[in-house]
Amino acid sequence: MKVAVFSAKKYDQTSFADWADPSLEFSFFDGPLDPQSAKLTQGYAAVCVFVNDDLSAPVLTELKAAGVGMIALRCAGFNNVDVAAAKELDLRVARVPAYSPEAVAEHTVAMILCLNRKLHKAYNRVRDDNFALDGLLGFNLHGKTAGLVGTGRIGAATAKILLGFGMELLCYDIQVNDELVKAGVRYVPLEELWTKSDLISLHCPLNPQTQHMINADSLALMKDGVMLINTSRGGLIDTKAVIKALKSRKIGHLGLDVYEQEADLFFQDLSGQLIEDEVFKRLLTFPNVLITGHQAFFTQEALQQICQVTSDNLLAFKANRLSGNEL
Repeated sequence: MKVAVFSAKKYDQTSFADWADPSLEFSFFDGPLDPQSAKLTQGYAAVCVFVNDDLSAPVLTELKAAGVGMIALRCAGFNNVDVAAAKELDLRVARVPAYSPEAVAEHTVAMILCLNRKLHKAYNRVRDDNFALDGLLGFNLHGKTAGLVGTGRIGAATAKILLGFGMELLCYDIQVNDELVKAGVRYVPLEELWTKSDLISLHCPLNPQTQHMINADSLALMKDGVMLINTSRGGLIDTKAVIKALKSRKIGHLGLDVYEQEADLFFQDLSGQLIEDEVFKRLLTFPNVLITGHQAFFTQEALQQICQVTSDNLLAFKANRLSGNEL
């Protein structure tokens, strides 16, 4: 079965070569899936896409006209998919519901530690033979209160690590994780989480209910100097409101692995180009902001699981059966 893989980087090609089923025939396209590139899918039974590919109704219609019957997401989130349109067009959509949640959780904690102890600044200072400690003062995580929004597999993995630091954990989710409750976390309403947390980390999906959940109103409820971490989806945050909160020092530390307009930036080398996104460039001017390019998932274990589950989803479609990962 022929599969067109979009937004494919070298590591994707290597991963599929190592771990995907050899009966699947992959063609790799470096660019994203969009209304123009959808025309390249003629003759393919399926497409394989990532977080910033365009799966709106017009693109899905183009895929259907080209003969595509299956959309394999090599990610857990599906906010970029018009699911209703896919069902209407009888296009099967399957995702990778979980891949090494520890990878994202560990990256989350790495951002927390780096921001708090200013490791990025210390690294540059020492390379310049500057060993002064002024401006590098941090705080103990032990005894502080962390608020986790979302306690699915990634949120739960993050909670277990933070509990190990001796932090008090406040959590919010529409579904309570009994294992975490037994471990000592407390589920509270969002308003209480905003108000009482020294550190807030987002681990929930992006949907109409969570879009811009971090906004001027929620930020106003937070402690002065709060640390905010987002390794989930960029649209959870109203970036302009966050910039105002950084300027007023409401936010003391900001860690982002995702960005609302990242589709035009992330997963490519733009070092020789002029970035025209003024909002993103404004974020980079703050010394207490740490941004990584959607790399929280990026471990060997996660890539292996992504490829294997994606392969299984494609094989299930080929055999006219369900894998259990369909939307």
